[in-house]
Amino acid sequence: MGLAIGLVGLPNVGKSTTFNALTKAQNAEAANYPFCTIEPNKAVVPVPDPRLDALAKIVNPERIQHSTLDFVDIAGLVKGASKGEGLGNKFLANIRETEVILQIVRCFADENVVHTEGSIDPLRDVEIIETELILADVEMLQNRIERLKKQAKADKKAQAMVDFAQTLLDHLDQGNLARSFPEIDDDRFAELNKDLRLLTAKEIMYGANTDEDGLLEDNEYVQRLAAHAEEQNCEVIKLCAKIEEELVGLEDDERDEFLRDLGVEESGLEQIIRKGFDKLGLMSYFTAGVKEVRAWTIRKNTTAPKAAAVIHNDFEKGFIRAEVIGYEDFVACNGEAGAKEAGKMRLEGKEYIVQDGDVMHFRFNV
Repeated sequence: MGLAIGLVGLPNVGKSTTFNALTKAQNAEAANYPFCTIEPNKAVVPVPDPRLDALAKIVNPERIQHSTLDFVDIAGLVKGASKGEGLGNKFLANIRETEVILQIVRCFADENVVHTEGSIDPLRDVEIIETELILADVEMLQNRIERLKKQAKADKKAQAMVDFAQTLLDHLDQGNLARSFPEIDDDRFAELNKDLRLLTAKEIMYGANTDEDGLLEDNEYVQRLAAHAEEQNCEVIKLCAKIEEELVGLEDDERDEFLRDLGVEESGLEQIIRKGFDKLGLMSYFTAGVKEVRAWTIRKNTTAPKAAAVIHNDFEKGFIRAEVIGYEDFVACNGEAGAKEAGKMRLEGKEYIVQDGDVMHFRFNV
């Protein structure tokens, strides 16, 4: 389930509504990736990228293919999840397999929608979720330390790892997330986390689910959550889950007009997808032909042969060179022919690091 974003939240905060909107976006674009297997709790959604539309206007292809991103709807969280309350164990197993956590936090008051804690308090809700994640990590780390202590009796090197793990455990015991651990860049942390996949070491984004008025002007709940997110060096994205569901069913022109009327340029859902894509360390390069204009998903700092392998493994095995035109040059020169004439096409070899937005054609021989 790698490279997925897990949606978490308390009951009645808008998590399911947000996921339903993502699922509708998936269904609306299903023709773009017919070979995906969609699990009941998983949405594979297109990554918004206006550059594809600009390329398509020049090339006039038969179809457009977006990069995609996986979202996983994690079972609702309650106090005591780390001890098995509710669907605790299932919740923790699912979220451990994702790379980024998106916390949907309720930032609106509505007497018709009961809050399980009896009042609206976004920071309390965040604390409940993150406390359960910390407690789960503490248990995992304690078990690992016990095993390391046994190894240390016969292996002196293991004792150094015991000491390091104990320092991390002390950090967690103080109510801190693993992602704020001062030695998180240490190789020993990477070695520990390879198997543990600590929940609190993951990237976090906060989705401030507000009402329509809250979209126009930050209410007190959004302000408090935004201040907390800034302290934690996390993204906070404002959305109205109900409106997001409505937007998915609209035609592009209607949708754009709706957003303009709300005074926003980009929907919350689009922000979540776009920023989540970046948080996962992903980017896109393009191929542009009469059959299709397509965005291919790769990790940042990927070499040309590895990027070619995303299309087909044979492209990497027999890689000769890549013909590369920067997106801006491709558009400015009105396509490949114009870019060639202007000297904007480059020939790149095996060491080339692909840049976001490169329009590429691979030469290979097998």
